[in-house]
Amino acid sequence: MSSQGKTYLKFGSATVVIFFLLGYLAYTGVQDSKSYYVTISELHKMGNGAYSKRLRVAGNVQPGSIKRTGTHVQFVLMEQDQLLSVDYTGTEAPPDTFKDDSQALADGSFGHDGVFHAKALQAKCASKYAPKQPGNPMQAEPAKSMTQAQPASTRMTN
Repeated sequence: MSSQGKTYLKFGSATVVIFFLLGYLAYTGVQDSKSYYVTISELHKMGNGAYSKRLRVAGNVQPGSIKRTGTHVQFVLMEQDQLLSVDYTGTEAPPDTFKDDSQALADGSFGHDGVFHAKALQAKCASKYAPKQPGNPMQAEPAKSMTQAQPASTRMTN
């Protein structure tokens, strides 16, 4: 084999190794960032498979269950008749909307101790976005007429 052929072989094999390593890193990165959304009842039915996966679980926060210590929070999620104890140890404090009876989404892993260990926590306040009810005194004022809505300098006078 000529020296030019050996050079091509070396560069070709190095290129194959680099592409293989990049593919491996991409695959493991996707596996580490992948999380499965499950309900509390599905989590309890998963058996041993629940311990090895990154999971996301949603439910309503049980009233009176929130115990805060800095950014560490313990609480219980409810879904119909199912309960799940959650231990959140994230780097940020839970959002302001995280309160009793609020909907919350915990992202983490289920431990052998029966507690869901969350690294991320999201909460939403559905009542904030609910449409206003008819006859509610908190509704907005009716729209002003065109002459009232225009600035004084642009109003037409008779």
